[in-house]
Amino acid sequence: MNHTGLQTAMAHCGLIAILRGIQPHEAEDIGNELYAAGFRLIEVPLNSPDPLASIRAMRAALPTDCLIGAGTVLDPDDCARVQDAGGELIVMPHSDAAVIRAAKTLGMASCPGVATPTEAFAALAAGADVLKMFPAEQLGPNVLRAWRAVMRPPIALVPVGGITPDNLSDFARAGASGFGLGSALYKPGLTATEVGQNARAFAAAWQRAYSAQETQA
Repeated sequence: MNHTGLQTAMAHCGLIAILRGIQPHEAEDIGNELYAAGFRLIEVPLNSPDPLASIRAMRAALPTDCLIGAGTVLDPDDCARVQDAGGELIVMPHSDAAVIRAAKTLGMASCPGVATPTEAFAALAAGADVLKMFPAEQLGPNVLRAWRAVMRPPIALVPVGGITPDNLSDFARAGASGFGLGSALYKPGLTATEVGQNARAFAAAWQRAYSAQETQA
């Protein structure tokens, strides 16, 4: 991981909010709730309604130590559009070297999705800052533990898909560097207050999991 802003944000809290389906008019309030809960990484998937407007609204509302970006980025040309909206983070469901390189050329953080060691090492070779293990519910903690034998820190492994406050600690013990959080954190129709409650539950689970690791170390 070589993107300084991403390193700082993940050191503060390795939870990435995935706001699939968010609408621009609610972006500021939900962003503020997430920030208050400790989140410093927020992703708006590009298949959300007017995602660039939501990114723009949160970038204007939140402090600069919070990285805002886009998810479900499939086209290298989208990286520039996300950056123009104030985004600094490019998250992908797959590992396309062209998208990774486009993000890195613009000085943005890159988080491609990988499901095999071959994909993981190819993404790192292309310049990835973080590896998104997707789908995490299929891969599971045992696969993460096996990957850690050959992908030692500071390589950042971030499970995404099916993560809840209850199973987060299983992945943490297996070596997760952080987590991408989807529908268990946010889904369309939730109020900002409800998202804030979910965010605090995840933040508490994160603190418990990593405090326990520090105690055992």
